[in-house]
Amino acid sequence: MKKSSKKTKPVKAKRKGDSQAGPVQKDRRSFLSMAGPIAGGAILLGGVGFWGVQTVQASVAERDLTQVGQGKPAIVQVHDTQCQTCIALQREVRAALKQVDEGELDYRVADIKSDDGLLFASLYGAGHSTLLFFDGDGNLTQRLIGPNDRDTLARTFQSHAAR
Repeated sequence: MKKSSKKTKPVKAKRKGDSQAGPVQKDRRSFLSMAGPIAGGAILLGGVGFWGVQTVQASVAERDLTQVGQGKPAIVQVHDTQCQTCIALQREVRAALKQVDEGELDYRVADIKSDDGLLFASLYGAGHSTLLFFDGDGNLTQRLIGPNDRDTLARTFQSHAAR
C-alpha cells in the first residue's frame, strides 16, 4: 500500500487552564482583580496584629503593681490564670469597671503565677479570686473574696472611688 503524501495534523481544542494554551495576557483589570483580595488580607492581618499588640500592652499595664498607692484609689485582683473562678471574676470586674467613671479607679492584676504577683498576694495574705481595695496612699481598705456579679461589683467600686 502506498502512503498518502498529504499529512493531516490533529486539531487540539483550547481549554481553559490548558498549560499549552500559551502565555496568559496580563492586563490592568486582571491585576486589580487579584490585588483586591491581597490588600484585604493585608489589612485584616494588620488589624489582628494591632489588636494583639494592644491586648498585650493592656495586660502588661494591668500587671504593673507599682502603681498602687500613687494617688489614685486602686483595685487589685489576685488572679490565677488557670482558675476558672478567677477568670469569671475578672470578666465581671471588667464589666463592672465600665459602669464606673473612667479614670476614677486603677485596676491591677496580681498574677500568682508571676513572682511579683505572688509576692504581692503573700504580702496582703490574699488567695486567688480576691479583690483588694487600696486608697490613693496604698493603704488596704477592704477585701472581697470570691465571685460576685457585675452590678454588686459596680456599686462597690463606685463606693470605693467616692471615699
